[in-house]
Amino acid sequence: MNSGIRAALMMAATLSASALAEQSGISFDHKDWEVVCDNTLTCRAAGYSAEEEASGSVLITRKAGPDEPISVDVVLAEMDADETAPQAALSLWIDDKSQGEIATEDNDTWRLSDAQAHSMIDAVKGSGKVEFKGAAKPFVLSSDGAYAVLLKFDDVQGRVGTPGALSKKGDKAENTVTPAVAAPVIQAAKVESGEDRALTAAEVNALKPRLLAALPNNNECEGLASPQEPVIDGDNDVTLTPLDRKHVLISALCWRGAYNEGYGYWVLDKALKGNPQFITNAASDYADGIISLGQRGRGIGDCWASAEWVWDGETFRKSSESTTGMCRYIRAGGTWDLPEFVTEVKEVKY
Repeated sequence: MNSGIRAALMMAATLSASALAEQSGISFDHKDWEVVCDNTLTCRAAGYSAEEEASGSVLITRKAGPDEPISVDVVLAEMDADETAPQAALSLWIDDKSQGEIATEDNDTWRLSDAQAHSMIDAVKGSGKVEFKGAAKPFVLSSDGAYAVLLKFDDVQGRVGTPGALSKKGDKAENTVTPAVAAPVIQAAKVESGEDRALTAAEVNALKPRLLAALPNNNECEGLASPQEPVIDGDNDVTLTPLDRKHVLISALCWRGAYNEGYGYWVLDKALKGNPQFITNAASDYADGIISLGQRGRGIGDCWASAEWVWDGETFRKSSESTTGMCRYIRAGGTWDLPEFVTEVKEVKY
């Protein structure tokens, strides 16, 4: 995973006081492969073409629990593709032998049949050559890192040594596989409509020490602690947004980089008298009861990190956290959705 994406999600996850009780998933990468398992133990492994080729990627997905099937999706690189070119038919080749055409899915994605999926996995974890043909140039799937990632995939789901393992198969009973974990449930709460406003200088001076004290340390919101000359009017504003009759949301720009910026958010009583409750210092926006994070891993935007926090009437609870996978020049906006944390959010009750 790109270091910029990892840093953004670490800020989102580890600095969020309201999310300390929520356990995120597990991620592991090695060479041209990576696996991300969310908090329900659903795992997704992405493999790529060699980095210098940038021709495509595959995604292996499996839910936790005994006898769960796998699915394998394929995408081709589009960053340099001719947008007027017709969608290519695609076929799977292993060791220069055709395994047949691949069924098309939505969004220019192809899905392997069960037989194709298992043949691909058996080949890529060993010394087999896996190719996808039909585009202007073949997509050769790298095997570098595949076995280590598939072993981690199985380890997280408790499948090592079972007949259904992707890596080390064995005769261990399938009912010993780790069951799925239920996703946390969040009941979203109604937020009142109201215009946000910039705090006055007197309000900021009174509140700033408490906002900074609520951080893990005083250096995690440099924009508030030591504001610089604003690039845009309003950059240095500390903003108040009504949440309900008791609570308000305070926000301030904490940091700015070459192509990302992070805002800090705190929940406070309406009178601005109590101790602020810190949520995150890496967010991008707030709207309608949801604080959101969207940070790109590099300037061209082929890899992203995202997260959201939902208002439940008392605090903002982390409701999602994910990346789009490695920065591999496959697709603008990212290649895949690889969740590390998922929840069930129940709609606002009126």
